[in-house]
Amino acid sequence: MVLWISRASIGAALGFLAVCLVCFAAGLRVNTTKSIPVGIYRLTDVPVGKGEYVIFCPPQTALFDEARSRGYIGPGFCPGSHGYMMKQVAGVAGDVVASTDEGIAVNGTLLLASVPKKADSAGRVLPRYTFSGYTLKGPELLLMSDVSGTSFDDRHFGPVNAGQIRGVIKPLVTF
Repeated sequence: MVLWISRASIGAALGFLAVCLVCFAAGLRVNTTKSIPVGIYRLTDVPVGKGEYVIFCPPQTALFDEARSRGYIGPGFCPGSHGYMMKQVAGVAGDVVASTDEGIAVNGTLLLASVPKKADSAGRVLPRYTFSGYTLKGPELLLMSDVSGTSFDDRHFGPVNAGQIRGVIKPLVTF
């Protein structure tokens, strides 16, 4: 069987790719996961702070390789060929974090949607990073979902170094 692709189809595909590249170069990012509200975000120069949404490259570790193989994160342009991740900054240096069966607490306040899950939707055991009155130090950040109890976030992989952050993102349109 021979597959014929018209010049118009090739032109349309190349045009779409060009628009995507221009949007990426302009700082637009699309979130299709449940980690933060689904939508279109703009990369900003705003300093990283508590409550901000950030885009970051996951560290190159066996845990993130496994997460990628399970489909928790996609392939992408970060080291290790991992895709970018987007989360909300829930804790910064000096904050005291603790994990319990009820969820993750920051300075004694339980975070919404932070109850640890023992297994993913396929029944595979999920890793659990335990905090017990741990004070975040220097460049450490607690990155969590503020909208999904099933997000792959710091309840699974622990604090992230601020050097992994690629920028603060602000929503333009969310759904």
